Amino acid sequence: MIRTMSDDPDDLGGVPSPPAVAEGSACVLWHRRHLRVPDQPAVTYATREYETVCPLFVFDPHFYGEDALACDARRRFLHESLSDLGDQYADRDTALVYAHGDPLDVLGRFRDAGWDVVATADATSRYGRRRDDRAAERLDVRYVDGDGIRRGVDDPRDGWAEHVESYLRSDPLTPDDSGFGSHGVDAATSVEAIEGSYDVTPAKESVPVGGRSPALARLDRFLDRIHEYPESISAPAAAETGTSRLSPYLRFGCLSVREVFQRLERDAPDGAGKELFRDRLYWNRHYTQKLQDWPGWTDRAVNPVFRWLNRDTRDEERIDAWKEGRTGYPMVDASMRCLRETGWLNFRMRAMCASFFGFLLRQPWRVGADHFYEHLVDADPAINYTQWQYQTGLTGVAAVRIYNPRKQVRENDPDGAFVHRWVPELADVPPEHLDRPEKLPLSMQADLGIEIGEDYPRPIVEFESARRAARERFDALADRAREAANHPRVRERLSLSRSGRSDDPAEPDAEGGPDGNAGQSSLDAFE
Repeated sequence: MIRTMSDDPDDLGGVPSPPAVAEGSACVLWHRRHLRVPDQPAVTYATREYETVCPLFVFDPHFYGEDALACDARRRFLHESLSDLGDQYADRDTALVYAHGDPLDVLGRFRDAGWDVVATADATSRYGRRRDDRAAERLDVRYVDGDGIRRGVDDPRDGWAEHVESYLRSDPLTPDDSGFGSHGVDAATSVEAIEGSYDVTPAKESVPVGGRSPALARLDRFLDRIHEYPESISAPAAAETGTSRLSPYLRFGCLSVREVFQRLERDAPDGAGKELFRDRLYWNRHYTQKLQDWPGWTDRAVNPVFRWLNRDTRDEERIDAWKEGRTGYPMVDASMRCLRETGWLNFRMRAMCASFFGFLLRQPWRVGADHFYEHLVDADPAINYTQWQYQTGLTGVAAVRIYNPRKQVRENDPDGAFVHRWVPELADVPPEHLDRPEKLPLSMQADLGIEIGEDYPRPIVEFESARRAARERFDALADRAREAANHPRVRERLSLSRSGRSDDPAEPDAEGGPDGNAGQSSLDAFE
């Protein structure tokens, strides 16, 4: 959908009119992703250092444009989280102020009136990084650390594990007792005005409600049944209800990683579930650190040998078939339709779909990664783009592992519940035939009332030959890729020690391998 403004641009208001203040007495607290008051570094800093604090969120038109890579379900989740944040501030006798427009123009109005600008540091890329850099240069924004990510040091990897461990186990931050003062700034727009003017009408189903209160309730429920977690990770039908589904709340900062970690340590019983989920929290910080250190993860292959991989084989028909769930591989198609309809997919299926897109369809990785980023409600650049690069073999430091989508059906959807739900054309096909429906005897197709090739497509590629070709292609580049990976700049992007754990943990490939309780399957992005 092309985003359009209402006929009257003034419906959205725009820039607040802050009163003039004495130098150093007041600050505007610029919220971007960390949409909470507790354990929020900028909140603690601002209330400690200033008499008056004006919390502000700026609705940036950039994120509502047709090139924004953001589905309406994610926009709605953001808006719900902002409403919840407004309630958090109201409980503390102050008001969250909304504005609309270029954030630098809005913040510039505050600076002209004598206000300082404070924000929590964030690891981002593309537009967000350019915006934050411009704000620092033009407006002298004070970015406050406190999220476990190392910044401003020569070698972020040196002592990184100890740094993150200290962050996770240290006391959460709280606003200073002095409070926020009385900022006297009126909001220039509202959540409702933004939704109406940009026609935010989510079509996805089963999307969680945004905000800190729903996040805390979801965390409580998950910790009560964390013993079920290890068996719920890999199979998508089980993951929908058996994993934490906290990822969108962490992506928007309704909860901090430290809060979740400390609740886990305090309230979860010892066992495999606790250990596995603890590992995910460390991995979240690990990949966020990677994006902080090299923002290029979202734009270009980390190993330059693969910089132009698959550009010459780009095929829009194959791309569309993958996006729409028409590849002829039921587990891939069910996953892609689930993503489109719900904005969610468990990590194992995300990895399988990325592997299929890059290795077997031979399509440019960023096309697929951007599609995921557009549709995922929990879309986090640090998780999404680094994992796409790892799952499509762009590092040059790990064995080529190609998911077998037929094997994934047999192992992770043995009763056919997931495929039957999302590929209704195959609803009557017995589970034992869902790995290769194209092999259904014609007599059975007639009995079931389905014609493969007409009602459901035949495989868009032949798996064995496509896998063999992919291995040959990567084997031919292996020596050059290893040489490039040893270049100091590339090695820095790929290396980040975490208590002796490999940066490229094992993941099952077509021939088998470690089970779903180890390796990159631990990067479930807090589902």
